Amino acid sequence: MPDLPSPKDATEAALFSECWDAVLSYADLCTAGSGAAGQLATEAFAAGLREVRAAEAGASRGRRTPRLPAIALTLTAVRATAASWEAGGLGDRFDPDLRLWLNSDKAARYTGPPPHRPLALRTLRDLQEPDAALLWLAEVEALPSTVVARRLGLDPARVSEELDQVRALFRDRCRRNHLDTPMDAECRGYAGLLDAVTRPGSAAETPEDLSRHLATCEGCAQAAACLRPHGGGLPTALAGGVIGWGGLAYLERRRRAAEVRLGTHRSAAADMGGEPQEGAARARVVRGGLLAAAVALSGLALAVSMMPFGSSANDAERGDDSRRQVAGGRPPAAPPAADPMPSASVAASVSAVHESSASGAATRSGRENPDPEPQGTASATADGGDSPDPATDGPGAGDPATGGQGNGGTGVCRVDYDLTNQWTDGFEAKITVTTARSLDTWRVAWSFPDGQQVGQMWDATVAQNGSRVTATAAEYNKSVPANGTLSFGFLGTWHGRNSTPYDFTLNGHSCATA
Repeated sequence: MPDLPSPKDATEAALFSECWDAVLSYADLCTAGSGAAGQLATEAFAAGLREVRAAEAGASRGRRTPRLPAIALTLTAVRATAASWEAGGLGDRFDPDLRLWLNSDKAARYTGPPPHRPLALRTLRDLQEPDAALLWLAEVEALPSTVVARRLGLDPARVSEELDQVRALFRDRCRRNHLDTPMDAECRGYAGLLDAVTRPGSAAETPEDLSRHLATCEGCAQAAACLRPHGGGLPTALAGGVIGWGGLAYLERRRRAAEVRLGTHRSAAADMGGEPQEGAARARVVRGGLLAAAVALSGLALAVSMMPFGSSANDAERGDDSRRQVAGGRPPAAPPAADPMPSASVAASVSAVHESSASGAATRSGRENPDPEPQGTASATADGGDSPDPATDGPGAGDPATGGQGNGGTGVCRVDYDLTNQWTDGFEAKITVTTARSLDTWRVAWSFPDGQQVGQMWDATVAQNGSRVTATAAEYNKSVPANGTLSFGFLGTWHGRNSTPYDFTLNGHSCATA
């Protein structure tokens, strides 16, 4: 059994104490006896702290290596140590369900190629360590804000604000990592829509087919919880994604421990401790109860993570097959109900996104976002016609040196309009424009023939005046090379008919349609 490392100072001693408490709690869930729990915790604790010290030593020399916060890192060391015990013939010391998990594809995800690892695990590693520690202590360890502030050296009055900004940054990184995840055609087809309905400030209801998909696809359901960090499912997503087996039971145990520290639920404290002569037996009962509760909690957490943006039971099914064009292998919806109830208008329910998550993180006091990725925002302006703009349509707009399109008409741009999803009174679409010449900025406009209305747009800013819609480049995607493409997507509403739009222009010049 390895020797436990000695703390170098009071700060490290406090860190060791909280890490040991977490590691022992999880090791107790994994093993079949208190002796095995102590041995597993000791070995994993030593391995985890070696990683923590190595990362801190590298940071002091100016080398930032992405890593988990200390508690989460030592918990993953328990999982890694358990895997080595199982491979070494010591699996009889574990809970039988853990042994099954260690030999399954689920466990293999944690040691496989990084893009295949759980989304919450990858994203937490991407954050700066102080941000990741704040998120973990508040969401998983369930510590009160005053305790979190003391441990991280933050202003207690600003902890809530800091946490909101870290959640926004976590959401932004999750979006990027989710798009980088290898997915089948069905999941890939839903990625853009999932991002849209989980955006901060969005009141858009989830289409029925996406709700069904989230109910059956574990990966996309976990992504939904991560992409909506204020929806109540983030603690479950973090615990399950970072720890793996027993993450939900650990989450419940830590919440009970936090309640005990705050002086509540004294009966729970007695259950966790017990008298010395009956401590082992009572610990087994408590462990079994926690594991059983975790099964129910997992279903509840998944439901909670989807409820804020899930469709109601009265949402209508989508129309006939001619209106259910799909992309990327997305399955057609079920046939319409015999007596459908009209759902609320998406345009009325979708609210504009006033501020990107990355920009919020970048303005935080004392913290810095090293790699922001702004999001396109929806605009409430109504003067969205395609009138000339001196920046793009005035003198020099046709000069390649200035990034203009020239007067080549339809020969300089081509538009692909893809209706990726449609339901009773709403739809999702993607527009891709290929430009023959380079652009310093762009503005795409078109007309709807049937009174369709755009409710929310991503990767561009939207304005609509009657049937005429204008999409303007976001700051991060306004430059397009010659023979390159630009693309953006949106949610809209329709009534009666949903015909393909026409009269597409790029910076005021007509484009051919594919």
